[in-house]
Amino acid sequence: MNAEQTTVVVIHHGFLLNLWLIPLAPFAGFLINGILGARLPKWIVTTVGLLAPLLSFAIVLSIARTFFGIAPSLPTQFYTETLGQPWINIGALRVDFSFVLDQLSLVMLLIITGVGFLIHVYSVGYMHGDRGYARYFSYLNLFLFFMTTLVLAGNVLLMFVGWEGVGLVSYLLIGFWFQKPSAADAGRKAFIVNRVGDFGFLIGIFLLLANFGTLTFSEIAAKLTQNPAWTGGVLTAICLCLLFGATGKSAQLPLYVWLPDAMEGPTPVSALIHAATMVTAGVYMIARTHFLFARSPFALSVVAIVGAATALFAATMGLVQNDIKRVLAYSTISQLGYMFLGCGVAAYSAAIFHLMTHAFFKALLFLAAGSVIHAMGGEQDMRKMGGLWKKIPITFWTMTAAVIAICGIWPFAGFFSKDAILYAAFLKGTSGEVLWFVGLVTALLTSLYMFRLWYMTFLGEPRSHDAHPHESPWSMLGPLVILALLSIGGGWIGVEKFAAFLAPSLGTYSTESSTPHLELILSIAAVAVALIGWFIADLFYRQKPERPAQLAASLSGPYKLLANKYYVDELYGALFVKPLTAFSKYVLGWIVDGAILGGAAWLLGGIATLGGAILQRWQSGNLRSYAAWLALGAAVLLLFALLQENSFDFAIFMRR
Repeated sequence: MNAEQTTVVVIHHGFLLNLWLIPLAPFAGFLINGILGARLPKWIVTTVGLLAPLLSFAIVLSIARTFFGIAPSLPTQFYTETLGQPWINIGALRVDFSFVLDQLSLVMLLIITGVGFLIHVYSVGYMHGDRGYARYFSYLNLFLFFMTTLVLAGNVLLMFVGWEGVGLVSYLLIGFWFQKPSAADAGRKAFIVNRVGDFGFLIGIFLLLANFGTLTFSEIAAKLTQNPAWTGGVLTAICLCLLFGATGKSAQLPLYVWLPDAMEGPTPVSALIHAATMVTAGVYMIARTHFLFARSPFALSVVAIVGAATALFAATMGLVQNDIKRVLAYSTISQLGYMFLGCGVAAYSAAIFHLMTHAFFKALLFLAAGSVIHAMGGEQDMRKMGGLWKKIPITFWTMTAAVIAICGIWPFAGFFSKDAILYAAFLKGTSGEVLWFVGLVTALLTSLYMFRLWYMTFLGEPRSHDAHPHESPWSMLGPLVILALLSIGGGWIGVEKFAAFLAPSLGTYSTESSTPHLELILSIAAVAVALIGWFIADLFYRQKPERPAQLAASLSGPYKLLANKYYVDELYGALFVKPLTAFSKYVLGWIVDGAILGGAAWLLGGIATLGGAILQRWQSGNLRSYAAWLALGAAVLLLFALLQENSFDFAIFMRR
């Protein structure tokens, strides 16, 4: 089937003509609740807040149904829907406001709108008594608008608009309770750190424009196809700039520091940002531009190293955290490291597969943690919990499913996706085996700190007598049950079928260099280390609960290092924050603001004062003075007229 026939089929089925409705629905919800929410009854705010993501999800499901029906007849290329006239049309540069639909964007849309809708439903119960209820839902809707725009973008510039949009709304949501200094500081920190990464992304955009003359994904891919020998060099520079932007948005080394502090926002916000939307943007961007990274083996190696290092680094800090949400925050950073590792070994389908399963069990973990916090009257310290499994059984069993899933224990969802990444890494030779080993150690640590959370929260004796635990309302429990089912069975589709579906967008998922039974052996090893981590957690936090404190005392140096997060925040503060603050205060404040701008303002003020004094004397209100000035003016005009009339004779006279 040729391109023209394909277009006819697409338009006939109508699935591309409705793409603009996907971001439009949450944007309309944002406008209604943002402008009118304070004056509307609460039930209308709730209805608008829920209908917006539900409508987007319904549209995506409709598109998916049509897409799956005709996908076998479609060639492997981008399908674009352009809205209106060219967005930018300057010389040879043309940038359209265009959306693309392919297998990759469809999977992402299903995750974003589906999980996002469940988080909206959960928020109804969690935020029911908050004074900023309407503002909260307007922000959530706006977040989905920008995230769907990012995913649907047909060019890098429109993607950057969505990229910046989710950064803005994350600042608003993290600092939602801005009356708390810690929340306001966390919002600013997230915003500033992401701007650092976005600078790298911008440089990458400029390099793309300079070297390709276009920012459209399909045109960049086509130009690379026409030049098969074009590798390395400037392409490596572009990829590294894009990677730097991705490390900011997806909280990887060295720009991960904003995400743990983002826990200051409402718990559903943590689920939305950390599970299905903002933090996955970096992974999606690398997958979307995989045709660039494929031409730079060095850049791919850097992606893999950053991912593996971040996964292990964050997992070590998760071992000693006592705030239940901070444990999950470091878990998110670590799991995103796995996704970067998958992209770095060119197993893009495996990385997106893990992105999908992670959206299920990580959203469940955060929402279940929110249910625990709700039951404990706002308490987040696991040292003050314990014995909750009888008090909140539905929360307990659903969170148990998520814990087992993230630990990668068969047959839960996390097993299939994490195993696919580790397997792909192992097949890359010696360097891949090192990456695989790092991933395996990370899996051990993940199991240890997640079952530590599980034991400290739900089992043992209650350690707080002030709280009166109670189960959450069904508006909160319903999403937990659905996500628990997805956490259990979400990986059963298998990475091979998932990769086959994504192949037109991401290329073939190949395991040609594998040997018989190798995948089974590696899978057994991965499950074994997860079970070892569970056993260690059981030994320390059930059988001998006094041992962790004793071990921390005997290893006080390493324990303090982990508890203080390797002092990275302090290091960044000393190297960057304080020097920039001093520069802003003394150089910009005293010299630029004080001397230059202040001096200019003083000069302009002096001129205005002098001019006013002159005019004041001129406009004295004295009639005799006015008459004298009038006579002088008349004399000057008369002299000028005479000179003009006799200008030739006057000139001769002057020459004489």
